[in-house]
Amino acid sequence: MDSFELICPAGNPAALRAAVDSGADAVYLGFRDATNARNFPGLNFSRDDLAAGLAYAHARKVEVYVAINTYPQAGNPEPWRRAVDDAARLGADAVILADLGLLDHAARHHPELRLHLSVQASAANAEAIRLYRDAFGVRRVVLPRVLTVPEIARLNAETDVETEVFVFGGLCPMAEGRCSLSSYATGLSPNKQGVCSPASHVRYEPRDGALASRLGDFTINLFAEGEPAGYPTLCKGRFVAGGGAGYLFEEPTSLNAMELLPDLKKAGVRALKIEGRQRSKAYIAAVVGAYRAALDAFAAGRPVPRPDLDAMVEGGAQTTGAYTRAWR
Repeated sequence: MDSFELICPAGNPAALRAAVDSGADAVYLGFRDATNARNFPGLNFSRDDLAAGLAYAHARKVEVYVAINTYPQAGNPEPWRRAVDDAARLGADAVILADLGLLDHAARHHPELRLHLSVQASAANAEAIRLYRDAFGVRRVVLPRVLTVPEIARLNAETDVETEVFVFGGLCPMAEGRCSLSSYATGLSPNKQGVCSPASHVRYEPRDGALASRLGDFTINLFAEGEPAGYPTLCKGRFVAGGGAGYLFEEPTSLNAMELLPDLKKAGVRALKIEGRQRSKAYIAAVVGAYRAALDAFAAGRPVPRPDLDAMVEGGAQTTGAYTRAWR
């Protein structure tokens, strides 16, 4: 039985080393600019950082994928094209792209470069996946986090493109690449500038014995004394509607699909992805180590360990997401 490939986040060089040392098969990262969807201060890689990271990973037989997964701004495609060119020049094992024009650029100028389709492209049916394969030579698609396991199995039965799915970390209730909530509140788009709930617009304020979290001019949540205060994203805000307060879009929970390893293998999934390029190296080491142990046990036919990862998840709660949701 072929083993899963474990794809792990690297928000900075220290996180890359933590992921590699903890058992990643591959890491994914982005340049320090708007070309990737985690464009936060203090994160990401310079070109020199990437060269050093590639050397560290490749010496330990770990691959490096560069996420260039935002959409080029009209009239200014050069930063995105340059990111693809530099990733190819430095020896990245693959680039993760969403934009059609950028995929075309990569396919024409770097035919030897392996292309992965970002989750930001929201390719959720066989026809779309085959289009990306035939037009640009895409070898792998990262599937949106809105599909059930049976739907993933049907996709794999109908295409010969590798599939990669998220198994741990933050959930996006939107079809990725289609979110406008954060840009409405801050004027900065997750899919162009790469910033969902940018830190420059986040505020925490005391209010009548509670703690208010704000994004731009909007109050996202009110936390009682002693209640864990999450990061303010509009899709996971708690709002008053119909006379009561509640989470209207998505509760602040995190994905953990470790219990679904047999189902995902049977469905034909090739790679498992951990979310969290904005997380600390301690988070990376703990989560990657836990999944490495689980995958090694699964591949050997041993019982899969169930580590306690509650401290690593948003809101202290875990879910299997759309993979098993009854409404799907």
